[in-house]
Amino acid sequence: MALSGRVPLLLLLGLVPVVLRPSLGTVWLWVLAVGVAVLVDWVVAPPPASVTMHRRPVGTVRMGHPTETLVVATNDGRRTVTALVRDAWQPTAGASDNRHRVRLGPGDRVLLRTPLQPRRRGDLRAIGVTVRSRGPLGLAARQRTIEVAGAVRSLPPFESRKHLPSRLARLRELDGRAAVRVRGQGTEFDSLREYVRGDDVRSIDWRASARNRNVVVRTWQPERDRRVVLVLDTSRTSAGRVDDVPRLDSAMDAALLLAALAARAGDRIDFVAGDRRVRSRLRSAGARDVSANLQEAMADLEPVIAEADWTSLAGAVTGFGRQRALVVLLTPLEPSAVEEGLLPVLPALTRHHRVVLASVKDPALEQLAATRGTVDEVYDAAAAEQVLVRRRHTADLLRALGVDVVDADAERLPPALADHYLALKARGLL
Repeated sequence: MALSGRVPLLLLLGLVPVVLRPSLGTVWLWVLAVGVAVLVDWVVAPPPASVTMHRRPVGTVRMGHPTETLVVATNDGRRTVTALVRDAWQPTAGASDNRHRVRLGPGDRVLLRTPLQPRRRGDLRAIGVTVRSRGPLGLAARQRTIEVAGAVRSLPPFESRKHLPSRLARLRELDGRAAVRVRGQGTEFDSLREYVRGDDVRSIDWRASARNRNVVVRTWQPERDRRVVLVLDTSRTSAGRVDDVPRLDSAMDAALLLAALAARAGDRIDFVAGDRRVRSRLRSAGARDVSANLQEAMADLEPVIAEADWTSLAGAVTGFGRQRALVVLLTPLEPSAVEEGLLPVLPALTRHHRVVLASVKDPALEQLAATRGTVDEVYDAAAAEQVLVRRRHTADLLRALGVDVVDADAERLPPALADHYLALKARGLL
């Protein structure tokens, strides 16, 4: 039973007879009369079970973007139902305006719309639909919660999509529309031309030179149809928040931009995510569906409070094939985690692949290191500077092992990683 606000007002109205005839019996008589009225109103109220609910599929939406869920309410009874219907979802689904007042005659149906705006990734589910059917006096109501299955799949928002057009324009310049050609090993053969001072002697084509009066050299162009392997770290270090956004979500954003760009360049994209074990794996995806497939693969990933098993993740990279690839490790540049877990497995990766480490940097460290107005701020600056020195030392160790390091804040990391990819492609280093 649910009571309305009219019940306390009706009890307060009992002050009138109490004033006219002040006695304890008058008080109890009025309370009894109100109780009987409430009970009768509850008995007469239509049963909520006469209203059936059916939810239409919601589908998928990017996190932070609006969508809606539709519920069809049908009155299968013989009486008119006046009810308040509440469509409840878990809080992170962002349900709003989910209370609906309906009046359904026998056989009537109504479509109830509830706006949703997911605030986290993954499958967000409906809790239930509560029907509160009022009696004719509006004093009491029958209430029942009906389980109406429903879910919305919230995908990573891919906010860095705005950087894609400018990077695609640079890619078009690179892949031949504004003829960029480089010389050296590890790139695709383009053409022959006459040798000039400064050319690498290793590019001389001796057979072609024997048939020609002059020495000729081979020219090369950046290769297409290369492999890009994205390795997403979901261990404890990815749970840290920078500007109130988890490092894991920022790394996903950078991975999505790079994947969309590389797929347009004709490269094949492989993806693996994990911590102490592999959590998600995706084989090569085509240019048309790479972003959608990656968003689906990332939707359910959450940080795990455990250290990353880089031996297992490196094995997953090897499982994609021995062909040379650009391996992008999306992991925070945390000195202890990198030096103890990642460094031992890097030689095996750098021996066969070009390796890039992309890290989300916390700008608060540099702000702390630069602020020294008070004694407390000086101590904070010293601690921040110590952390920055350790990060730079770890980055130098990685570069000494042949790893490229892209360390930028959450907003700049996606375009910085995309620019680094284009620079490697232009130099023929993929």
